[in-house]
Amino acid sequence: MKNKLIVLLGCVFTLLLLGACSKSNAANDKVTIYTNADEEPVAVMKKVLDDNGYKGKYVLQSFGTSELGGKLLAEGKNIEADLVTMSTFYLNSAQQKEKMFKEEKLPVKPLAKIPDYAAPFTVQEGTIFYNTDKMKELNLPIPKSLKDLADPQYKDVLSISDIKQSSTAWLLFQALVDTYGKDEAQTILKAIYKNTGDHLESSGSGPIKKVRLGEVALGFGLRHQAVKDKTDGLPIDFVEPSEGTYTLTESLAVIDKGKSTNPEAEKMLDLILEKGRKDLLEIYPSALYEGEKVDSRYLTKDQKVFPEELTAELLEQHQKLVD
Repeated sequence: MKNKLIVLLGCVFTLLLLGACSKSNAANDKVTIYTNADEEPVAVMKKVLDDNGYKGKYVLQSFGTSELGGKLLAEGKNIEADLVTMSTFYLNSAQQKEKMFKEEKLPVKPLAKIPDYAAPFTVQEGTIFYNTDKMKELNLPIPKSLKDLADPQYKDVLSISDIKQSSTAWLLFQALVDTYGKDEAQTILKAIYKNTGDHLESSGSGPIKKVRLGEVALGFGLRHQAVKDKTDGLPIDFVEPSEGTYTLTESLAVIDKGKSTNPEAEKMLDLILEKGRKDLLEIYPSALYEGEKVDSRYLTKDQKVFPEELTAELLEQHQKLVD
């Protein structure tokens, strides 16, 4: 009886172990996606994947740009993700350090020369936006430039994001450094930070949320959010800064894990580009691939790119301007 009981318990344990392994393997079959993207592009990705046979076959996790950038640089190929969407400059720095992304042959043709491991996903544009009702209430003039945001009349009614936590703020820094040089840019930034006070946000979407609610009158952030709010009839408007509208691209990339690379991750990347770009263009009106058309009403007048190559190391240099 004792021996039979031992055998029976052994069988039960084996069955439980096999069940746990099968669950683990099932979980491992899912593609893990890490992203720093905003809510709108994440919704587009999910819809494209779900509508094309991948519902329940992936796990998507969102991170702040600095957090995900830190994971890429620290973990390299050991990162849990199979597919990432991330600011291209972070991908470039991670690739230089770790050679961690797989070479891709894209199903669409890029308009600009790009690294063979990155598939441009969206174009982020920075601009000034404001609450029309709040500006009238406070009798404030509409700023025409980023430099205007340093004017003391905007003290405590301005919101921007923190460059140490959000890459959106870097668009402001790039414009000031490129236009005025580092020394004058630092002087301007000191006054802008003084005007911002307690309204320095950790998220790139933080400033527009405060402006929508009328907690502050104006802010600097992502242009597409202000365009959408205005189109939706909210009391929000925006102005193209005289310094120009600076941009950052975000890209898709597959983690190169050798024989363990998930082949479905590459298929998902291609699918998002082929099926998702049309919807993404309605959010971020900048063409990235041949054949894409953008409504001229939503195009910026003076789109610019910082003259130096954007890298995590350059971001760190500009972050020091705050200190």
